[in-house]
Amino acid sequence: MNEEEKHSCSAEGGCSSEGGCSGSCSSCSGCGDHKLENKMAKIGRKIIVMSGKGGVGKSSVAAAIALKLAKAGRKVALLDLDFHGPSQPTIFGASEFQASYDEVDGIIPIELGGVKLMSLGLLLGDNDSAVVWRGPAKMGVVKQLLEDVDYGELDDLVLDFPPGTGDEILSACQLIPGEKNAIVVTTPQEVSLADCRKCIDFCQKVELNVLGIVENMSTFICPDCGKAHALFASGGGEKLAAKYDLPLLAKLPLDPKFMEACDYGTLPQDIDKFPQFDNIVK
Repeated sequence: MNEEEKHSCSAEGGCSSEGGCSGSCSSCSGCGDHKLENKMAKIGRKIIVMSGKGGVGKSSVAAAIALKLAKAGRKVALLDLDFHGPSQPTIFGASEFQASYDEVDGIIPIELGGVKLMSLGLLLGDNDSAVVWRGPAKMGVVKQLLEDVDYGELDDLVLDFPPGTGDEILSACQLIPGEKNAIVVTTPQEVSLADCRKCIDFCQKVELNVLGIVENMSTFICPDCGKAHALFASGGGEKLAAKYDLPLLAKLPLDPKFMEACDYGTLPQDIDKFPQFDNIVK
């Protein structure tokens, strides 16, 4: 097959351009990879936020990272790929929002706090409906959200994944061309660290560059006295980082005010109140 044949679509339901496919058509499956490459070429860093264990605050950390990057003047988008529990619309105060669609540009993300946000939660009509999908369906939607969303030119695309190393993150790592980076979020106790070691092993196997470790819920900040109290085992994030010769990017406290901002969707307006995230994006 020559280069002209590779980049031209069949006449049966494909691209009608006389000069061949531009890589932006969505009707021809033969051009999908070229379209995705063009989309990803407009994006600088791809930052995957992952964790081995659920409930460690990965989504709130991903949201804070995206908002802090935007505050630093960077062009940022946040893609929520946790299909079964999309938290980003709640964190951004966008639970009642819906993404729009344009025939030319595709799916249009919403923008809050300087961050372009895309989530399955912005496409579903009922926020309380369960998503019951097998692996192949997830893989197809991952590809669609990567190539059919109008992100424009970006400095950073932050990707929020469900916990573990399943279909969603594996599909994204296989689909996104070029260098990809990961931030691994854990809590201090061994039950979380054990699964994060598997995450790091996954990163090594798929050649995913790990930027560092974030230890979340490191201490509890008392809302009355303001003192920090260790609720879990201490030092887990440091040990994990040392084992794999990775930087410990931050030790984040369990801060009731931060949790409240996430619950009530005010984090885009309140992000400056939480300097504990500043070191992560430096």
